[in-house]
Amino acid sequence: MQQDQTRIDKLIGEHAEALSERLQAHRAQLFPPDARRKMRKFTSGEVAALLGVKDAYLRKLHLEGRGPSPEIRTGGRRYYSPEDIQALRETLEKGAKTPGTYLPGRREGNHLQVITVINFKGGSGKTTTAAHLAQKLALDGYRVLGIDLDPQASLSALHGFQPEFDLLDGGTLYDAIRYDDPLPLSQVIQKTYFTNLDLVPGNLDLMEFEHDTPRALAERVGNLFFTRIGSALAEIEANYDVVVIDCPPQLGFLTMSALSAATSVLVTVHPQMLDVMSMCQFLLMTSNLLGVVADAGADMSYDWMRYVITRYEPGDGPQNQMVSFMRSMFGENVLNHPVLKSTAISDAGLTKQTLYEVEKAQFTRTTYERAMESINAVNGEIEALIQAAWGRESEA
Repeated sequence: MQQDQTRIDKLIGEHAEALSERLQAHRAQLFPPDARRKMRKFTSGEVAALLGVKDAYLRKLHLEGRGPSPEIRTGGRRYYSPEDIQALRETLEKGAKTPGTYLPGRREGNHLQVITVINFKGGSGKTTTAAHLAQKLALDGYRVLGIDLDPQASLSALHGFQPEFDLLDGGTLYDAIRYDDPLPLSQVIQKTYFTNLDLVPGNLDLMEFEHDTPRALAERVGNLFFTRIGSALAEIEANYDVVVIDCPPQLGFLTMSALSAATSVLVTVHPQMLDVMSMCQFLLMTSNLLGVVADAGADMSYDWMRYVITRYEPGDGPQNQMVSFMRSMFGENVLNHPVLKSTAISDAGLTKQTLYEVEKAQFTRTTYERAMESINAVNGEIEALIQAAWGRESEA
């Protein structure tokens, strides 16, 4: 007797619906509908490290009534909110001898930094890298716009958006770059719970750009696809210092448009042979396609391009060999510091948080501090590159 066959489209649909409901229930448990997600408060020691001052100096400011008043907890420990940190930056900047010491963003004549984070292969730590970079730059006083260009919307989920529930009527970058009746980009930018960080969330609507572009090219409708993200960003350029774009793990029209709008490129690499082989194919395809785009009139000049080693295990011999191989091949284009593979980073992701959001007490001290040191070192290198692009090598 022949077994009844199940239509794959119906089965996938049933699974998607069931999974979506379970994820919504999980989110409601973590963050109830009537609760507004917010950032944790930072210890005075953490704030002092962010500002580059001594903890005793923060205590002195507090006692003198200068700047925001911290929350005082058990044992006289002082805690500051992200809004407090920004207020401290503004207070300290007024008395700084060197402009930009505490507010390091753009000055007159500095161009908007647009950093695209890319990789052809999933699982390379692309979204984790983009999220931590955007949040650290925001903590450091930069005005940051994150753009989730991946239809899977992991960057959005990390910042409290569940696309199938929160973006029922659009609200992604697609609305601002579509060929028919695009919206101003300002209308799809969302404020996040993270001071200095705004977000353009993503969802499956972004795939429409991949479907629309061949038709637009054939019918010669609107501006060419590779100009559309750059044109949208030009509308809000004055409001931000840095844009961080989390690209999809594929080389389609979205990624090529993002690369055309970029001033800098960050390629995440997991140091294993299969991943590096995949990256090789990605680089070959990218070079060929962007060459065609450049011939069509796009500006393909960048301030910098770097490879960042992710999910790195220092005790893994083959990984060390692969890292050495990459450094011998690409030299200074490989960041000096890797992102370590850490249970602290992965466990934080289980609750849709980054290392900057979770409480240190949730982890063993050494695990947390090693992961944080790794993330901060990578982001520090990138921040130095941003400063150098603005002609501030001596200050970075």
